[in-house]
Amino acid sequence: MIIPLFPLQSVLFPGGRLPLRIFEQRYMDMAKVCLKESGSFGVCLIASGEEVLEGTPRAARKPAEPNAVGTLAHIADWDMQQLGVLEIVAQGGERFRLLRHWSEESGLLRGEIELIAAPAALPVPGPYVRLVPLLRAIIDEMGAARAPATPHRFFDAGWVGMRYAEVLPIPVVARQKLLEIEDSIDRLEIIYRFLESKGLLPDA
Repeated sequence: MIIPLFPLQSVLFPGGRLPLRIFEQRYMDMAKVCLKESGSFGVCLIASGEEVLEGTPRAARKPAEPNAVGTLAHIADWDMQQLGVLEIVAQGGERFRLLRHWSEESGLLRGEIELIAAPAALPVPGPYVRLVPLLRAIIDEMGAARAPATPHRFFDAGWVGMRYAEVLPIPVVARQKLLEIEDSIDRLEIIYRFLESKGLLPDA
């Protein structure tokens, strides 16, 4: 499967929503195609290099190298209140593994990917049930653009872990590591221990 890639300094999780401001022509063109064809693009955390703004001399460009694991995204909402600036909300779908990637003449990255199978839904184990009320409160406080897509699956260990992973005050590299974890319970354990160490868990 070959898709356009959008390398960012952010991590998008399955079921999550990420507001983006698009103004570079290469991404404008990508978004137009996605909207017209109900297509998808890949959101990847930048592993090295940087995104290049239009007008940067080719010799000075340091193309972004994406991480090997990213998230498929589609455009859930869009607006253009300012001419030349497209505001979209990217909604996360399946995770994928990047097999290879290349840059087109426009500077847009494309990649060949394989989808990572979604883990089976698992109930939140007893010790981690304390995480659920706090997550409910966090989501209630989030704006519509950033709130996770419905339905909200507070019973599902994988869904709860992904939601915490996107809102915890942690470095983006740590967020990427949480995205890459295959076992939903392992992810919950890491999150539980982090919140416990910070004294942020509600009383049992």
